[in-house]
Amino acid sequence: MNSSMLLSITTFVYALASVLYIGAWTFKKDALAKIGLFTLVAGFTGNTLGIIFRWIESYQIGYGHAPFSNMYESLVFFSWTVAALYLFVEYKYRERIIGAFATPLVFLAIAYASLSPSIGSKITPLIPALKSNWLIAHVITCFLGYAGFAVAFGFSVMYLIKPEKTAPGTLMSKLPSLDIMDELIHQMVMFGFLFLTIGIITGSVWANSAWGTYWSWDPKETWSLITWFIYAILLHLRMMRGWHGRRISWVSIVGFLAVLFTYFGVNLLPGLHSYA
Repeated sequence: MNSSMLLSITTFVYALASVLYIGAWTFKKDALAKIGLFTLVAGFTGNTLGIIFRWIESYQIGYGHAPFSNMYESLVFFSWTVAALYLFVEYKYRERIIGAFATPLVFLAIAYASLSPSIGSKITPLIPALKSNWLIAHVITCFLGYAGFAVAFGFSVMYLIKPEKTAPGTLMSKLPSLDIMDELIHQMVMFGFLFLTIGIITGSVWANSAWGTYWSWDPKETWSLITWFIYAILLHLRMMRGWHGRRISWVSIVGFLAVLFTYFGVNLLPGLHSYA
């Protein structure tokens, strides 16, 4: 079994995990959430092995590089980071229902990689600018940041749809308390902001070694900076202005939209960072 086949199977495992978590919330069945957790762990294991197999395969065909060089590989790794972060959150807080909002993000990322006809899964050689030891550090830190923002986005949606007062036994009453969700949004944004900052720093050092300049106002660099400022403003509003709850949730959602444009939208623009 090669990495592409394993990752294709993983896509459907993640889909099943999403269905189980959503079903657990919709039908108020904790047993489905427990099965969903085991299914998600199985998908995460397959995702991990798929990345490792692809790394080995690149050496077997003579290219020999980490599997982070194109859109397919980046989406596979993005789904892995979101799944890893969500599993940690569920282990820490024991709130399985939040999987109904986190696991679909994991599934959609890898499904887009595996099922979109515009994205090829072929292993390709690195272009000269990517042949650097900074590749792994830059990509891992950036995508850990994106994962934190993705999970914060899921919690923000949860916060906005849950009323302040819910009757016992209703669908919304199964969601975590507003205080827990507010704290989770803050923690995930802090996590994402830290790693995005490190990612921008490692990227600038790498750019200097590859192109002779730390910053060239490339579209991805520019939008990474815009995204960084949005989340910096969010943290400032929370810590210095006392913003919580719905207002912070809306800023978190705007921030994640900026993340999506930084990741996907700038590929439509000419630049040095295009995965197209």
